[in-house]
Order: sequence, then C-alpha cells, then structure tokens
Amino acid sequence: MKRNTFPEQTHFIGVLLPEDITLTLEDCRRYMRESYGCKSGYGTPVHVTLVPPFRLPKEYSTSDIAEAIADTVATKGLGFAAKIDNFDAFGDRTIFAKVVCGEKWTNLRDETLKCVLRVCPGCAKKDSRPFQPHATVANRDIPEGASTKALEVLNGMGLREEFPVDGITVFERNGGRWVAAATVPISSSDTTTLRTTF
Repeated sequence: MKRNTFPEQTHFIGVLLPEDITLTLEDCRRYMRESYGCKSGYGTPVHVTLVPPFRLPKEYSTSDIAEAIADTVATKGLGFAAKIDNFDAFGDRTIFAKVVCGEKWTNLRDETLKCVLRVCPGCAKKDSRPFQPHATVANRDIPEGASTKALEVLNGMGLREEFPVDGITVFERNGGRWVAAATVPISSSDTTTLRTTF
C-alpha cells in the first residue's frame, strides 16, 4: 500500500461569504450530493480561498497569523464590494459560484500571502496561474461528464449577488474538518460596500 508522504495541511486563509449567500450555496451542495453523490469538502464553510491549505510549523500559531494580518493587511484599505455571477467549472474537477475576478481580489490575495510568508517563511507558495476567486460547490468527486448538466441546472438559478469583502479568515484543521478559527476585519477605501443584488 502506497503511503502519503506529504505533511498534513493545517491552515488556509480565505474570505467567508455572508449567511444568505452561504445558505444558497449550501442548497447547491445539497443538490450535488443528492443528484450526483458529491460529498468532498462539504465540511468546510463556504468561502473564497486566498491562500490554499498549507502546513503551519509547530512553532507558529493561528494567533500569529491573525495578528500579522491585523497588523499589516487589515489597515491597507483592501476591502471592497465583490460580485458573484452565476456558476462555472474547472473541467469536471470543480463546480463553483463564479466570483468576478479583478485587481482588487489579486491585490488582497497577494498581500495576504506576503503576510503569511513573513510570519512563517516557506510554508506556502504563490500559484503560478492567474487568480480565479470562487466559492466551491462540488469538487474532486464529481462523476465524469456530470458538470455540464449540473451547470445547466445551477445557472438556471441566475445567481447574481454582491457582497462585502470586509474580513480575512484563518481556517484551521480541527478533527479532520476545517473551521473558521479567527476572522480579522479589514478596512475599505471604498465607501460604497453596501450589499445589493445586481
């Protein structure tokens, strides 16, 4: 039997979505589970990932990361109003609520990653692909060929929402599940971060 030689990931950094959008996307997850048997990742709160899962060395803590984010990223005016524009997929691997990407998301991701790497150098890496913010509905266990039909159903909902990006959450693995361990409010240079549907 082949053994996994990779160290277990302990943390990741993301943005939690508001409760009403979370409830809608949990309904979408339920649809994928009931229709296609998808279960992967459903223990994780609905979020947009900024820094993918990594292993935090034992000499550092969740508090170290949260405090560093509060001291460096939170005060830079990087908060903004984000938009979701229906659903999309990465092939047959992942179906997600499509968060409209742009420079504000990329800047927030870059500043957050720099902060994490200052706290614990070498624990995470920047993805070489362009940043595509998204809120995962199903991943890894989608049956082959199911994405097209599932996207037809999900896109029939016409999900178009706006939400404030006003906090960065440090997630940690706890008993095999990801939990939101600390959320740091972030300031905004945009005075119009009111939440509306578009």
